[in-house]
Amino acid sequence: MSWKNVMRLAVVAIALMGGMALSGVASAQVGIGISVGFAPPEIPVYEQPICPGDGYLWTPGYWAWDDDSQDYYWVPGTWVLAPEPGYLWTAGYWGWGGSAFFFHEGYWGPQIGFYGGINYGFGYFGHGYEGGRWEHDHFYYNREVNRIDDREIRNVYSTRVDVRNESHVSFNGGNGGINVRASSQEEAAARDRHVGMVSAQQEHIQAARGNTQLRASANHGKPPIAATSRPGAFSGGGVVAARSGGNYNPPANRGPQNTERTNAERNNTAANNPNRPSNETNRAENNPNRPPNAGGGGNSNNRATTYSHSRDVPQHSAPQVDTNANQKYQQQQQKLIQKQNQDHQKLQQQQEQEHQRATQHNAPAPKQQQMEQKHQQQTQQMEQKHTQQQQKIEQKASPPQHQSESKPHGKP
Repeated sequence: MSWKNVMRLAVVAIALMGGMALSGVASAQVGIGISVGFAPPEIPVYEQPICPGDGYLWTPGYWAWDDDSQDYYWVPGTWVLAPEPGYLWTAGYWGWGGSAFFFHEGYWGPQIGFYGGINYGFGYFGHGYEGGRWEHDHFYYNREVNRIDDREIRNVYSTRVDVRNESHVSFNGGNGGINVRASSQEEAAARDRHVGMVSAQQEHIQAARGNTQLRASANHGKPPIAATSRPGAFSGGGVVAARSGGNYNPPANRGPQNTERTNAERNNTAANNPNRPSNETNRAENNPNRPPNAGGGGNSNNRATTYSHSRDVPQHSAPQVDTNANQKYQQQQQKLIQKQNQDHQKLQQQQEQEHQRATQHNAPAPKQQQMEQKHQQQTQQMEQKHTQQQQKIEQKASPPQHQSESKPHGKP
């Protein structure tokens, strides 16, 4: 396992333990560092399965991101038992952060918060929730937006809902996204007491992640399992396929299934951004101006790629042994690389801690965007500093050519 993946797993583990300590309910797919350079597919149209029993609340389906396969995958909508009476589910959503799409995790709480203005359907039409309400310890279902068996569930009512948002766009902000902001009530809901996903939701996500049919590159935005009657039940009578969708094709240059490539290399290629030069021409090993004997071969410290976050930066590699380089130069290289990796690790830990605090306190989208922009600046400044340090060592190791040419070879 790579150093970068070890760090990611450690951060997620810390966040999970922190979520359990704060809420008593395990936090699920922690939204630390989940950013993608291209937009998710539209929300597919599907029919809601019948509610399996009293006390189950609808949690809408959404597109999640799998970093290992470099692909979006559909997490089917499903009915879930609320963690406690009085709690409602605020759906998660993708939002444009200025340089990438960032995922904002959903949560359970007494009030519905902001979910990006996304029309997930079945009561989640952009703001609030029209699918039902709590009265004391019982949840009353609005049969106008939910499929309820009146023979099994008697606590129902009918309130017609005028849906004004007919869009199926699955992200907020950016080019083509939903252009709405959180209201003061939605911001207050985010600051109110709440808990993360319950264990059934976590298992549901993991089952979806492991199902290759749910990947966007396979179903092109029309998942064969769009919704289920219970979490993780991906077969049987309670499974519903998408009725429409299928117009999505992922970017061709999003990258192979290789966790060692960074998000910047995978997602911000010239094919996705015409104003950005190709990563292949930017790489140090393809740069004809790269000084010789820089050390590290293809992993040279002369990295021209622009990274948006410290987690995206690959670890500095120890230089290959070069018999032509003097011993002092090799020692300087080793010492520099060790110091640079320490700088990288320190900055990454700092940024991940800030991500954790923002996630735990459900910071509003504008503040999270400001944080991501600050992280991008910090990362780029660190890489510029490292490049300058490397160039300084190389200049000392390589004397100017004009000295050898002007030196006299002997008396005339």
